[in-house]
Amino acid sequence: MTDHPDQPDQAAKDRWQADLSEAVYRLSVSLRALHETNPWPEDHPLLGQAINTLATELWDRCFSVTEIRTAFEEAAADLPRYAAGRETRP
Repeated sequence: MTDHPDQPDQAAKDRWQADLSEAVYRLSVSLRALHETNPWPEDHPLLGQAINTLATELWDRCFSVTEIRTAFEEAAADLPRYAAGRETRP
């Protein structure tokens, strides 16, 4: 990536966005693999455990309860738009 002449820090912003996307992608791939190998899927569904653990890890990294709650609520509210009304990916 190269800097845009009119926005010298654009390349750094692009790298930051790519790093964010990659981190979230790696987490999602790992969670899917764990979901598929969960030995207690009925008693301990993976996604609930993962979201709860993620929330506590975020809090441990000094994100506030309000920031965490707002982010989860906004993400859940936006998901139907991304999913185009589908419950699962075809």
